[in-house]
Amino acid sequence: MVEYEVTIKNRAGMHTRPAAAVVKLAAKYKSEVLLIREGFTINAKSIIGVMTLAAEQGCKLMLRAEGPDETESLNEMVELFESGFGEM
Repeated sequence: MVEYEVTIKNRAGMHTRPAAAVVKLAAKYKSEVLLIREGFTINAKSIIGVMTLAAEQGCKLMLRAEGPDETESLNEMVELFESGFGEM
């Protein structure tokens, strides 16, 4: 299991387009990828789950991956968040 804390950087937060990008990226991997906010854990492969986080700009999330490609999946997920989902 690997974990990394990220901060939502884009102004609009985790709206539909970033949520879809997270789900699409997570779906590429065999590992379980989770997003955790204030004790609430969701599967990053679930668009409904990702949207329910209501993660606004400045919000901190813990990313967690566990499985055969956990490091690769976590690294790519961190890159996606750090890029502001391409909206910065």
